[in-house]
Amino acid sequence: MGRLVAFIILLIPGIMAAYGIKLMRDTLFNKLLEPYPALWLQFTLGTVFVVIGIGFFAGFLLNRDRKKGRVAKKFQK
Repeated sequence: MGRLVAFIILLIPGIMAAYGIKLMRDTLFNKLLEPYPALWLQFTLGTVFVVIGIGFFAGFLLNRDRKKGRVAKKFQK
């Protein structure tokens, strides 16, 4: 059960990052999607989604590797 919860927790930021990449791609091809009033806003929100999604995933991996002692000395607390 614990692995399923961890998988779902990691799945949500992954989907968010994928949606952010889609928003940025659609902006580059001048395709404005429905809930966004301007292309610049669509691209900005896409960038924010990608940064938050990848940042959460990277932080999760760093925290897990710190607990197991697999990181370089400069990343240890």
